Amino acid sequence: MENERLTIHRENLDKVVSPFSGVLLGLTSIPKSLPAKYFYDDLGSILFEAITLLPEYYTTRVESEILSENATEIVNCLDGEIVLIELGSGSASKTRHLINSIFNRQKYLTYIPMDVSKSAIELSSESLLDNYPNLKIEAYVEDYIDVFKKIKLDSSKRALVLFLGNSIGNISIEESIELLQTIRGSMSVGDALLLGTDLIKSIDILEPAYDDSLGVTGAFNLNILNHLNRKLEADFDIKSFKHLAFYNSDLHRIEMHLESQKEQTVFIKALKQRVYFIVGERIHTENSYKYNTEILSNLALKTGFKLMQSWYDRQSYFSDNLFIADA
Repeated sequence: MENERLTIHRENLDKVVSPFSGVLLGLTSIPKSLPAKYFYDDLGSILFEAITLLPEYYTTRVESEILSENATEIVNCLDGEIVLIELGSGSASKTRHLINSIFNRQKYLTYIPMDVSKSAIELSSESLLDNYPNLKIEAYVEDYIDVFKKIKLDSSKRALVLFLGNSIGNISIEESIELLQTIRGSMSVGDALLLGTDLIKSIDILEPAYDDSLGVTGAFNLNILNHLNRKLEADFDIKSFKHLAFYNSDLHRIEMHLESQKEQTVFIKALKQRVYFIVGERIHTENSYKYNTEILSNLALKTGFKLMQSWYDRQSYFSDNLFIADA
């Protein structure tokens, strides 16, 4: 796609999509695990979009509510001309609320989306540029940390970094600290990070969001094995694994696993590796950490930020939190 208002950086694309480097390590570890990034083949992406429409999966719905009602207040917490940066931008559907509010106070806007999906960047950019004639996009198809280690933000403008959808909940607290410290390192004092976080709440609400009545989330989880079958010529018997999702109250996180229903051996041809399973053995596929004000304040403090303000949906299921880069 050619557009004078669009630049897409793909210098490390081969590194980003370099396939399945974590599969062998994860499946030969005790306990077994797979990185959640392997969910997102074409079918996995479609299934996730379907998940966001489920009645049990409230996250996308309630964060859209927060941003639609509070975008102007969020933007007005920052002074000066804004440059907008987004981690895991995807379709950028929720981002439009903030873009609209920014354009209410400035004529031009530079938007810097980051995503490992080239197609997602291209599709969202095409739509955004069609709708906003004064928008310029400088996109990165790379890992967030790699980008922030090299990116130089314009210190004459106020940076607003978006990390929405509780995406931070998919990485450990230690990884979260590393990521936020890296982001802070590229910022000036007074720049801001808007962090979307799912809140600690009743398991009666949390668990169905990851184990819905239609079984869509189960299909999404099981599809990671289908992905490995196709890409690595593995022979996982999908029907012999069961989707499990539960809340770990000690660690404040939802865990997703695939549990072997029988003793079995899987051969991964591309890796020349056999993987053995006993009955009930699990593959840990995903975490989704949940937060409260204390956890978020501590996270801000450890990473060079100050938690300035939080906005909540009507049910207080979710929060968008403005972290200000501190001196």
